[in-house]
Amino acid sequence: IWFFVADAPRQAADIGGRMVPPRWDYLDELWVPLWDTINIATLGTLGGVIMAVPVAFMAARNTTPSAAILRPIALFIIVASRSINSLIWALLLVAIIGPGLLAGIVAIALRSIGFIGKLLYEAIEETDATQIEAIEATGANPAQVLNYGIVPQIMPAFWGITVFRWDINIRESTILGLVGAGGIGLKLQASLNTLAWSQVSVILILILATVVLREWVSARMRHAII
Repeated sequence: IWFFVADAPRQAADIGGRMVPPRWDYLDELWVPLWDTINIATLGTLGGVIMAVPVAFMAARNTTPSAAILRPIALFIIVASRSINSLIWALLLVAIIGPGLLAGIVAIALRSIGFIGKLLYEAIEETDATQIEAIEATGANPAQVLNYGIVPQIMPAFWGITVFRWDINIRESTILGLVGAGGIGLKLQASLNTLAWSQVSVILILILATVVLREWVSARMRHAII
């Protein structure tokens, strides 16, 4: 409807004017939801890593126990996880287990499986075969080959992937509250519903500050690990 398109600049200016000045005293109500958001991202990333690691080893050609059965299943899990957005996972989980932080944590974890699993199984497949053959030549059993030949080669990639995914999950977890999955998104949705634009501006500024701080922390972590 072109009338709404033509009217958009005026509406944007009107809403922008209502956002100024921000209601800074509203910050006191945002610290706990912000902490919940960080916990959703952190625990969701941890859950995703725990589930993604065995899937990655089953998906990699050089470590899968069954190329005919287990590898296709692992690849399907990776594709299914990556094809469904975390917001959709949260919608489904809120309907299944109810609103709250648990739905957000599980949604982030399920979304993370595909990302971590794909990058990790590619790192496993790119390991140096000569190092693995050298360990096998000593008579090492499969568990020892895995422990001394493959794991040390993929650990830098593993930590880099984990930090990168945690970085993404903090950004994604800020909006899960819009569908009832907890965190600062709940406050944002409540403020939007009541047209409290001065509160919305405070929430957006806090989210921006959190993202900037998270970028700095994740960059330092990646620099220290890799």
